[in-house]
Amino acid sequence: MAGWEVTFDNCLPLLILLTSLVPATVIFMLPEERVRWRTSLNIGGAVLKLGLIGVMIWGVRHEHVYETRLPLLQNIELVLSADAMSVMMTALSGLLWFLTTLYAIAYLETSPQSRSRFFGFFSLCVSSTVGIAMAGNLITFLMFYEMLTLSTYPLVVHRGTQESMQAGRIYIIYTFLGGAVFLLGVAWLKALLGSVEFTEGGLLAGNIKTHAGQLRIIFLLMIAGLGVKAALVPLHGWLPRAMVAPAPVSALLHAVAVVKAGAFGIVRVVYDVYGIETCNALGLLLPLSLAAAFTIVYGSVRALSQDELKKRLAFSTVSQVSYIALGAAIFGPIATIGGIVHLVHQGLMKITLFFCAGNFAETLGVHHISEMNGIGRRMPWTMTAFTIGALGMIGVPPLAGFISKWYLGIGALAAGKSWIIAVLVASSLLNAAYFLPVLYRGWFCEPAGSWPVESNSGRWETHWMLLAPPVATALLALMAGLLANSPYSPLEWARLIAAREYQP
Repeated sequence: MAGWEVTFDNCLPLLILLTSLVPATVIFMLPEERVRWRTSLNIGGAVLKLGLIGVMIWGVRHEHVYETRLPLLQNIELVLSADAMSVMMTALSGLLWFLTTLYAIAYLETSPQSRSRFFGFFSLCVSSTVGIAMAGNLITFLMFYEMLTLSTYPLVVHRGTQESMQAGRIYIIYTFLGGAVFLLGVAWLKALLGSVEFTEGGLLAGNIKTHAGQLRIIFLLMIAGLGVKAALVPLHGWLPRAMVAPAPVSALLHAVAVVKAGAFGIVRVVYDVYGIETCNALGLLLPLSLAAAFTIVYGSVRALSQDELKKRLAFSTVSQVSYIALGAAIFGPIATIGGIVHLVHQGLMKITLFFCAGNFAETLGVHHISEMNGIGRRMPWTMTAFTIGALGMIGVPPLAGFISKWYLGIGALAAGKSWIIAVLVASSLLNAAYFLPVLYRGWFCEPAGSWPVESNSGRWETHWMLLAPPVATALLALMAGLLANSPYSPLEWARLIAAREYQP
């Protein structure tokens, strides 16, 4: 702490973290009937966080340095900092938290369960995700990584049913074991090197000759620990079962919190701990690319047989998130761009799909694809948003998913790994095979009769706070493709990151 000057630049990362951490603390203490207070704290914190993130985006683009350092133990600091990678993830978290907050307020309006408890842990979950995004070293990352496990477990089991409690037990076993393995890798690396700071281009650059064997084992431990939350096969078993959680929780788990934290951690380890050139020299990229490729195909194949809509989307997530790991495992800046930009693109598309699935369930009682005949006529805005998200996942131009797959494919060819093209083609065909029948049912089939539930939503097809978020995220997924070359677009930001990671 000695010599640390308290300035706005030094405090900004901490302030961004506190905009969800402070509301979480207050919300826990609010009586259940204080709906306005709870809503104001949720929305106010989300808006303030977005404003501060906007300042940070502008500053990082103009070479400002934002860093908070707090001493924890001897030679161990909590470091929150803003580099290009952390800004991208923080911005995604802040934006999707705001939209999910609106959605959750309407979704839980009539919930008999404790809403103060739900929104308290909901805000803690976002605090954990933002902490992971802005972590400046592996110790800080690990702390928030475990905090994420603890804050999401109550959300998974929120309904308190036997099914949700069983899903929660499986979730906590998987994630605690993954966290323990990751901790072992971090502790070993800390003992070996002394420093575990994230460094653009890699902390280990030029430092592998005497520890190559140990570094390979440490890498395996850390990727295995991170792979649990990233749902790499065979570590994915918790994810489909966690779909018993309320729709806002499912949206967060898949788009910005748990699975994205694991994928983001893999990206950090490859680029900012080991360094892409060091990973290549140690022969670590091929095993990672094979694991990611197998997961991509496996998740898509499993999605084909799921009639429950949220489970089909869950196995789709298993597949889609591994595009990020695949991009990290291809040695070359073009593939890096594809993998990193998919952090944002997958989040926008997947949260759209889960919002829509929640709307179908909440408004009409529809949970299964076999019940969706003609649902587009009853809920055209929701089904349009779902269609954009699904086509984006398939990779139809000019949607965001096409941009990710294009850069991954071109990057694979540039790196001389043409076999990855076969994986991408197979995945896209499988994506089409499990999404297009849903779209066909929704738009072209005759309704089977009355819906299981028929909510009276007035002039809109459902509550406007349930409808606005998926429409907004669908538009963002469309704009991310159409305006990919615009300043501050996800693609331009990914190019900035890749340029810094591959700098000579």
